[in-house]
Amino acid sequence: MPSAVPSWWQTAVVYQVYIRSFADGNGDGIGDVQGMRARLPYLAKLGVDAIWINPWYPSPMADAGYDVADYRDIEPAYGTLDEAQALITEAHALGIRVILDIVPNHTSDGHPWFRAALAGDPAARQRYHFRPGRGADGALPPNNWQSVFGGPAWTRIGDDPGSLWYLHLFAPGQPDLNWDHDEVRGEFEDILAFWFDRGVDGFRIDVAHGLVKAFGLPDADDGNDASQALVESRAGHPAWDQDGVHDVYRGWRSVADRYAPERIFIAEAWVSSNERLARYLRPDELHTAFQFDFLRTPWRAEILRAVVDDAISAAATVGAPPTWVLSNHDVTRTVTRFARSQPPHLVGTDWERGRWADEDADHALGRRRARAAALVQLALPGTAYVYQGEELALEEIEDLPGEVRQDPTWAQSGFTDVGRDGCRIPLPWTATSVPYGFGPDDGTVTWLPQPEHWAEHSVEAQDRDPDSTLNLYRAALRLRPSMWRDAGDVKWLTVAPDVAAFERGGAQCWVNTGDTPVPLPEVATVALSSAPGVDRTLPPDTAVWLTQSAN
Repeated sequence: MPSAVPSWWQTAVVYQVYIRSFADGNGDGIGDVQGMRARLPYLAKLGVDAIWINPWYPSPMADAGYDVADYRDIEPAYGTLDEAQALITEAHALGIRVILDIVPNHTSDGHPWFRAALAGDPAARQRYHFRPGRGADGALPPNNWQSVFGGPAWTRIGDDPGSLWYLHLFAPGQPDLNWDHDEVRGEFEDILAFWFDRGVDGFRIDVAHGLVKAFGLPDADDGNDASQALVESRAGHPAWDQDGVHDVYRGWRSVADRYAPERIFIAEAWVSSNERLARYLRPDELHTAFQFDFLRTPWRAEILRAVVDDAISAAATVGAPPTWVLSNHDVTRTVTRFARSQPPHLVGTDWERGRWADEDADHALGRRRARAAALVQLALPGTAYVYQGEELALEEIEDLPGEVRQDPTWAQSGFTDVGRDGCRIPLPWTATSVPYGFGPDDGTVTWLPQPEHWAEHSVEAQDRDPDSTLNLYRAALRLRPSMWRDAGDVKWLTVAPDVAAFERGGAQCWVNTGDTPVPLPEVATVALSSAPGVDRTLPPDTAVWLTQSAN
């Protein structure tokens, strides 16, 4: 069971910094450590407890840094190891903990291990999955697995008969590691210690469910569609959620437990159920894991209630807190996701309609719903992750020209899946013109183009608007510790079908997902509302935090 006094990570609000798009300190159009350091006061004023930084290691950037060439250094375009150390120190001085991204499922094809493997070193090849092909002269891939980004999950290293293939569940520049190899396990435990020794407070684990593959790498029973198994959470694919992965994390936990104060882990694990997810959170494994069902929930109160109950109850079976996330660097932004029709089910790709837009997006509607969803997220027990730009209610940029897109999904899908670039646009800081203060110089060309209308959504513009989404987030994070942090369990209230309302420790959170206003309790006071001017009636697409009125 959780301790009487929760550790920081059990109740934290963590801000996700997508480093390439957060702030540019040197004027080259790419976010960097220098830019992050300059914006730490912004994060402190926002009120977050920690930051999670997407990969900042040296990388050829086949997948925006998720192809790591050296896990113990900093990408030169981002800065230096000394600058990274200074960032950690400065963040801690502001009361902000630092969580890094670790990418253990695969390395870059530029990693020294893989370069040695390509050069024919038999020992180096054992650290990856090299296999002979099938068919005449081994010309067919070793199995039917598909890359998450599209196309086969195998690349052949030569054209001669008998040439070997290597496995990459993502881009060809991201060869999968062989986690049955003791040297791989030892290397990553040493990498964890390297960063823990430098004061890092924890790691978000990329593709945490994918490290161990089924013995023999058998064909998938469901044909060639291995890719959708990552996000569709279908059980049984031999590439995902194998039982052997838990032994890896028991080793990682033993490393973290050597340090004080606590070092923690957060898992990105797309699995088939919350019961499977809870297995990653047993006391000798990882601390927390993202609750992706919450992210995929349509704007419907009855589904929201069911998802929250399932997540809380499953996490409680292993004494772990639930972890809520509305958005990240891999999914359509919340504003756009809620700007279109909301199908009442969680199958297929309906929850990601923004990426394959078949109807116009009503961004004003999406912003109202995103603001309300944020209040629900921040009122729930456990931890909450906020993706950069969510506090500005930024929308997905869907009309990027094909020639500027950089996500490998775009090319590997045969230019049919627009990928994730639309949620990775550099942030607008000032209410001026492009690049909106993202870098130190006017006219800097950013690595992805910013839209011309983003001045009105910039930090500067929202800072001076008391009703802005930025100021809503600031108010919510200021109130959250006293209203919700130690408020206890969720108790659902009996309300209209299109409303979800719960009580925790005397405070209440109400959200109206319907199209009709509903009355609020007469014996309550509105402490915070996602829309201005709410008093006795809760409008559609709005959420409120309530406290008991004084008699």
